[in-house]
Amino acid sequence: MKIKNLFIVYILCIIASCTQKEGGKEEKQLKTDKSLDEVTLVAMLDSIWWSEQLPIRRRDSLGRAHGYESEAFKKQDVIYHKAHDINEKKILNLLDTYGWPNVNVIGEQGNQTICNVLQHSSIEVRKAYIPVMKKAVKEKGLAPRLLARAEDRLATDRGDFQIYGGQIKYYSETKSFNVWPIIDPENVDKRRAEIGLGPIAEALANRRHPLEWDLDEQIRRSAEFKLQKKNDAKL
Repeated sequence: MKIKNLFIVYILCIIASCTQKEGGKEEKQLKTDKSLDEVTLVAMLDSIWWSEQLPIRRRDSLGRAHGYESEAFKKQDVIYHKAHDINEKKILNLLDTYGWPNVNVIGEQGNQTICNVLQHSSIEVRKAYIPVMKKAVKEKGLAPRLLARAEDRLATDRGDFQIYGGQIKYYSETKSFNVWPIIDPENVDKRRAEIGLGPIAEALANRRHPLEWDLDEQIRRSAEFKLQKKNDAKL
């Protein structure tokens, strides 16, 4: 009887040992799958970055060479928008399914990729995802400057004053680029400093295509913009 009991205990020990090994194998597999998911995510964002950026750079290069109203520019713009539509679906699916990815996984480059795709989306899409970006900033997962850029871009495309002065627009009447009108331009550097941005003059000078910051000119342009908005509201 004792031998039989010992045999049963022995069998149970073997089963327990095998179960632990299988459990360890399963846990290891889960970790491996998670690691693969992270690698896949980073690779996806890297692919999106280039498929979003290269058509834009090509388009802008054609604009500088042939004019921003040329056929070459318009054709490349169509190519870019087709690529963007695909990228937007991927990014929105990512955010809707998982929320804002961990910055320790995707890095600042991954954050920039997501923000760039969002800022090239429609006003409705950008407005809908501003709260998601604010939550990411609050949780230290997104740099405030990227949120500031998104808010400025949204404001300008809605025809409002921008806050931080990060948006540059092409003006066909002067055939040149200039800062979109800023609310209270005298204090723009104060607002920029509050979120960790340097002076606007420095930022404009360090652009790929530098611009000069002229405060008096921007004060005048903002006043004209305000008057125009007021007159438009009367119509």
